[in-house]
Amino acid sequence: MAKTKAPKPEAEAEAGAEGGEGAPKKKRSLVKTLIMFVLPAVLVLGGAAYFFLLSGGEEPAEGGDAHAEAAPPPVVTDMPDMLVNLIGASGERAMLKLSVALELPDQETVAKIEPIMPRVTDNFQVFLRELRVEDLSGSAGMFRLKEELVRRVNLAVAPAVVKDVLFKEMLIQ
Repeated sequence: MAKTKAPKPEAEAEAGAEGGEGAPKKKRSLVKTLIMFVLPAVLVLGGAAYFFLLSGGEEPAEGGDAHAEAAPPPVVTDMPDMLVNLIGASGERAMLKLSVALELPDQETVAKIEPIMPRVTDNFQVFLRELRVEDLSGSAGMFRLKEELVRRVNLAVAPAVVKDVLFKEMLIQ
């Protein structure tokens, strides 16, 4: 019996050692589980709450009828094509052909700006002749051109308002 008692304390010591390691493993697995499942869920829910709070919680109308009644569709009117000379970086000449349309809030605005369309064309022509080829390069150049044309057309047609200038064609040769 002495032999059975001797291995028993060793077995208990090993079991105690395993139990001691087993408890931290359970705690570690619990922490890992929390990190792997709970934390992402909290982040997703927090992000969704943040998104809805910033958007004001407004939901689009299902049929779109309420939204269509609130804002009538815009009216688009074409401007005459413009062809202007540009100067390149090394003094070389280039041509710009530009076709644009004006986005207006309603049909009444078309009637208001129709008589002053030659002024708008003149403002565009004067501005476009001062441009260089480098001014129109890339999407940033197109964005700056669009913003400047919107500003100039709104100055020319005030108190009427033009929503946007839409590029139909832009060719540089």
